[in-house]
Amino acid sequence: MSRRNFNAEFKTKVVLEALKEVNTLAEIAKKHKLYPQQIATWKKEFLSGASSVFHKGKATSAKSEAELEKDRLMRKIGEQAIEIDFLKKRLP
Repeated sequence: MSRRNFNAEFKTKVVLEALKEVNTLAEIAKKHKLYPQQIATWKKEFLSGASSVFHKGKATSAKSEAELEKDRLMRKIGEQAIEIDFLKKRLP
C-alpha cells in the first residue's frame, strides 16, 4: 500500500475546519479518512508558522536573494566550464 500525499490546500482546509471547533478532531478525521493525530500535527505546524504571514516579505526576500545568488554562481560555473573546454581543445 502506498502512502497518500496531501497538497497544501487540502491540509489548510482540514486545519481551518479543526480550528473552527464545530466538530471534534475524531469527526473531522472520519470525514476526511485521516487519523486524528495527523490533523493535530498539521494544526500544530500551521499555528507555528502562522506568525510568518504578517512579516512583510522578509522571509521571501531572503529566499529570493539566495536563489538569485545561486543562479548567478551557476551561470559563472557554466561560463568557466565552457572556457575550460575551449582551452583544452586549443592545447595540443
